[in-house]
Parts: sequence; structure tokens; C-alpha cells
Amino acid sequence: MLVLARKINEAIQIGEDIEIKVLSIEGDQVKLGIEAPRKTDIYRKEIYLDIQHENDQAANVPSDLLQLLNKSKK
Repeated sequence: MLVLARKINEAIQIGEDIEIKVLSIEGDQVKLGIEAPRKTDIYRKEIYLDIQHENDQAANVPSDLLQLLNKSKK
């Protein structure tokens, strides 16, 4: 893991397209601004993990249940 120290209004550049800037620091909370291409998905880590979990669950649905669901849509 790369660890960097930044002050307010300082930034970190990731590749050519992504910039992360420290906007404010209040107590134990840091507010970040992220500039990235619209095609880049950006999530809080806990949301990303929830999405991955939901995708894993959907991928493990038994095929007979999927067939039943597809028939009910018709």
C-alpha cells in the first residue's frame, strides 16, 4: 500500500485521468473531491463490497430457478 500525506487543496494524480483532491478536514473526517472520466465507476468501499456480494449471490442462483423466473416474465 502506498501511503501519502496531503494537505487541504493538495491532490493525488492516478494515471492521466483521475485526480483526488483533499477539500477539507474536520475532526476525524476528510472530504475528498474526485475528478475522473464519466465512464469510471466510483463507490465508497462498503457500497462496492455490497455490489460484489449481490453479484456473487446472483451468479449462484440455481439454473432451474432462473428458468422459472424467465418463464414468468413471458
